[in-house]
Amino acid sequence: MKSDISTAKRVFFMIMDSFGIGAAPDAAAFGDEGSDTLRAVSGSPRLFCPNLARLGLFAIEGTEEAQPAFLDALSGECAGSYGRLRELSAGKDTIIGHWELAGLVSAKPMPVFPEGFPADFIAAFEKAVGHRCIVNRPYSGTKVIEEYGEQALRENALIVYTSADSVFQIAANESQIPVEELYRCCEIARNMLTGDLAVGRVIARPFEGTDRKSFRRTERRHDYALSPPAPTMLDILRDAGRDVIGVGKIGDIFNGQGLTESHRTTGNLDGLITTDEIAARNDWSGLCFVNLVDFDMLYGHRRNIDGYAQAVTDFDAWLSIFMDSMCEDDLLVISADHGCDPSFSAHTDHTREYVPLLMYGCGVEKGRDLGTVDGFGFAAETILRALGTECRTA
Repeated sequence: MKSDISTAKRVFFMIMDSFGIGAAPDAAAFGDEGSDTLRAVSGSPRLFCPNLARLGLFAIEGTEEAQPAFLDALSGECAGSYGRLRELSAGKDTIIGHWELAGLVSAKPMPVFPEGFPADFIAAFEKAVGHRCIVNRPYSGTKVIEEYGEQALRENALIVYTSADSVFQIAANESQIPVEELYRCCEIARNMLTGDLAVGRVIARPFEGTDRKSFRRTERRHDYALSPPAPTMLDILRDAGRDVIGVGKIGDIFNGQGLTESHRTTGNLDGLITTDEIAARNDWSGLCFVNLVDFDMLYGHRRNIDGYAQAVTDFDAWLSIFMDSMCEDDLLVISADHGCDPSFSAHTDHTREYVPLLMYGCGVEKGRDLGTVDGFGFAAETILRALGTECRTA
């Protein structure tokens, strides 16, 4: 299936991290049957997203159970094209989801460690970094510092933990182990985690505070990801001489591969401000690829329905101004990388869901229903075509 889009000068590709819109057909195989992030937040009184609705969010196939009350007050034609994408990759994590959105399907899931990492690896890692490690099992990031932060302070230790995702996470108190030292430890871990231990991401999780009541994670998180094993949309655009600007976690997710410019952010608000600043510039043409992490990190994993709904509302308010300020040769594409249903009680991890595809601006046919498309890579194909570049992703 093709999306007929006119040639654009700039594409803004906005990823609402974890904004699923209903369980995928294979959700049961991932333990996620019945999950629906959109349905969960649509029941919150804090959800008000008329601009996403105007782009066609609630007209997408399968969203019939997620119709919020405010829709009755809306009228007018649909302003965008809309549809839903089904993931083909063997995973439901951030890395695999973003890679597929950029055109790269991952046939093999990345390794996970539900029992923790092998003892011999942890021993070798401790020797390499010069710090003792504690915990080494799957844990909630906020819970692990609440329950083990005081021990880490007493013993000058690193808190090592994982999750249902393919991650090796290291938490350390900034007052005892400076961020630069934590980053050094993560870089060593990234170099050591190869072969069967090659997790998708090593994540630095600095925190502060003096006891379990005051511990809080700081904004100096840093991800160390694997590089994509084949060219993605980013490489194709860069090689064609186009600008490829990453905002938020994009630089980490792709390990810088294919980017011409990268901006780290502290959360959704910072990401949207950065996007506004990039949009106001006239010195580039190509792709601005934005990840908005708060939906997932602050609200999805923490099963905070109202917080998630408020984040959608805040993004929608930003959209109102951004859409009005777009140039005639700008294209806006909105999607997600996986689900993280804040109402799902079987676990607190990502959920295997369809994701939305909403498009607005240059050459977009208003009111066009794209239906259900197999493969997140349809987004990459559409963006490459819009930028007049040949599609040759894997």
